Amino acid sequence: MSEKTKIHLEYIINSSPRILYPYLIEPNDLAQWFADDVIYHDGVYEFIWDGESHRAKIAAFKENKYVKFKWIDDEPHFFELEIIQDELTNDVALAITDHAKDENVEDRKKIWDNSISYLQSVIGA
Repeated sequence: MSEKTKIHLEYIINSSPRILYPYLIEPNDLAQWFADDVIYHDGVYEFIWDGESHRAKIAAFKENKYVKFKWIDDEPHFFELEIIQDELTNDVALAITDHAKDENVEDRKKIWDNSISYLQSVIGA
């Protein structure tokens, strides 16, 4: 297991949790913004980027709140997508927890920036 740094990012999303949540857990919706393709079979999500496959299982979830994916081939690493709604303003943010090698942290942040930009355009946020 290689050492990785935990990354925490947060993005404002102009959407309701109910509309946003399927884009965090449904394979077809994930494929619209997160990966080139997402295949789900027997509890395993297969995320495909540039022809390379990475497999994960859901470690935890709460509907309209969060989903945590644990990488099968890169334990104990995971990524988590959490919907945060401000109780006063009702503003919605998407908090992301991910892991990357030290030399890849900035690149990983840029990838997330681009992915969230795609997500916002897909849901019309």
